[in-house]
Amino acid sequence: MGSHEISYAEYRTIGRGSGPFIALIVALLLVIVAGLAAAHTMDSEGHHITGMNNRIVWGLPHVFAIFLIVAASGALNIASLSSVFKRKRYTPLARLSAVMAIALLAGGLMVLVLDLGRPDRLIIALTHYNPVSVFAWNVMLYSVFITVSGIYLGVLLAPDAGDPKRARWVSGIGIVALSWRLALTTGTGCIFGFLVARQAYDAAIMAPLFVAMSLSSGMAVFILVLCATAYWAKRPQPGAAFDATLGQLARLQGIFVALTSYFVIVRHLTNLYAAEHGEIERFLLIDGGLHPAIFWIGQILLGTLTPLALLLGIPWLIAKPPSAKRIVLAAGAVVIGGFAWLHGIVIGGQAAPLEIFPGKEIIEGDLIDGNPVGYSPTLPEFLLGLGGVASALLIIVIALRLLRILPKSLSGDADETDAVPKVSEASGSGL
Repeated sequence: MGSHEISYAEYRTIGRGSGPFIALIVALLLVIVAGLAAAHTMDSEGHHITGMNNRIVWGLPHVFAIFLIVAASGALNIASLSSVFKRKRYTPLARLSAVMAIALLAGGLMVLVLDLGRPDRLIIALTHYNPVSVFAWNVMLYSVFITVSGIYLGVLLAPDAGDPKRARWVSGIGIVALSWRLALTTGTGCIFGFLVARQAYDAAIMAPLFVAMSLSSGMAVFILVLCATAYWAKRPQPGAAFDATLGQLARLQGIFVALTSYFVIVRHLTNLYAAEHGEIERFLLIDGGLHPAIFWIGQILLGTLTPLALLLGIPWLIAKPPSAKRIVLAAGAVVIGGFAWLHGIVIGGQAAPLEIFPGKEIIEGDLIDGNPVGYSPTLPEFLLGLGGVASALLIIVIALRLLRILPKSLSGDADETDAVPKVSEASGSGL
């Protein structure tokens, strides 16, 4: 195919009126209502009904929120592969990628805002901007990311997206979106990297670690949504092209998991080498009770070794790509590992003993200094986190119904050319 030749991708919406579609909407709404009710209960009764305390001020809802925010950045990676890196195999999936980025970030921010204790005080952060606060930076990063992703999606939805002039706009906005999502994930990592009051944080490697984890988690969530949509709505239609694209996504997933594990290893080895972090590492990896178990079983075994074995193990050595079932299982394991990773950073980092007076022995009042602290999440916290996940999924489902973002098939542009597929619109039909 020549560089000026235009290929076609036919997009459709999902159907309406079917029993499974209505049941899915109702189920998601019920979970969202339960999450809102949990947030209202915590706001009315106070955070004493949660497992949080004076040491654990970021609980399970923050784990959900940060995972969704990090995954939102990684979910946009598919669109970046198409418009920035000119990998035209992924062009039909760019619209879904942009929608998922917006939806996941919106769900994460919903949890984040409702877990503040006083959500109404968010207006203070907006009207009294503190330029030296990393938290204030992230308010700007999140707002601009949604705006840029929305513009990106609008350009991708344009009927003349295949026009060479419009293609330059797609590429330019794609570069801006790529740059900003890297900045967003770096900013999220800097929240922990700049937090010098906690010995478990305070490391510059937190920024690239969060970037790597965003690529891995975002790809896993995208694969799960793509496969669920293809199974449910029969779009994209299964076939050789779909299997080839899914295989490429799986290979990228394995690479991202390996990259994340590299930064995790470097982080822990660096802390083990530094004498002042020896006790923290011992707590997180050996004698911290539940936290080492979550790290070794959840993050390492399920979140790292399992997907690596499924995606980059024996199947690739014998030149046979893994089946769709193995790819879905690997993506699910990556999601579980992502939650375990964030649990260790967010909650494990706060539960670890604090050494406020190094080299000194505390005679009285050692509640804060030198002792670990326990944390058991309660039902309202869990429901609030699930409400954020359900909100993200509801936005995706509504977008699938209202917008033509699902390609009928992935066979229209299997080769890697510099052309941008021209869009052919078609209305949805019933499931």
